[in-house]
Amino acid sequence: MSANVVLSRKWIREVDRRAIEEYGIPGPVLMENAGRGAVDLLCRLGVDGTVLVLCGRGNNAGDGFVIARHLELRGFRAEVLLCSSPDQLQGDALLNFNILRKSEIPIHSLTDPNVGRDLAEKLRAADWIVDAMLGTGAVGAARPPFDRVIVTLNQSSRKVLAVDLPSGLDCDKGPTSGAVVRANFTATFVAWKPGLLVEGAGAFTGEVHVLDIGAPRKLIEEVLSEAAKATRLGNEARPE
Repeated sequence: MSANVVLSRKWIREVDRRAIEEYGIPGPVLMENAGRGAVDLLCRLGVDGTVLVLCGRGNNAGDGFVIARHLELRGFRAEVLLCSSPDQLQGDALLNFNILRKSEIPIHSLTDPNVGRDLAEKLRAADWIVDAMLGTGAVGAARPPFDRVIVTLNQSSRKVLAVDLPSGLDCDKGPTSGAVVRANFTATFVAWKPGLLVEGAGAFTGEVHVLDIGAPRKLIEEVLSEAAKATRLGNEARPE
């Protein structure tokens, strides 16, 4: 699939929905493929120390949990900083969190006052930071505690890989008026998102790599065709 493909929030969701419901690809398989692909990219870029994976509570966090597990499988030191309460996790993200916990990979919670106090030091101690806090579903400026984490991350001068898009950058509209992660690299899935192409977005995305998640070419071409037709008709209603 061409790296020039662009799909908005609602159409990228349609790819996920049809992959699961019509093609029978389980959600955890798509998440596994996304996380493994991001680790492949990290390995090509070079890892020389601890990778700290910052996770929120949605599917973006689930990708982060997979990334931490695959890093550890390949012999790297991986740690997770959970920026939400574990009881907020659900679905495929919760499934992968439970696998991660049983794997005994270090998990730190921002709800721990000690972790919050030492956040800047924790970030500076890592070789890479993986931003898996806010994904394509996030709308508008980052809210607490993510805004504070983003500001601290941007002050750390660490290498950053954003998962799907930098936290604080709107999938469709680009950088928001709030805090936005400044990544060195972005691993976006299936297609470019419109927000990654907005003027000035490159200062936050760094170098963008489009990675597949195993969704069939036929499915993506079907969705692209429908998205193009909707644009021609001026129909931005949610796909049926």
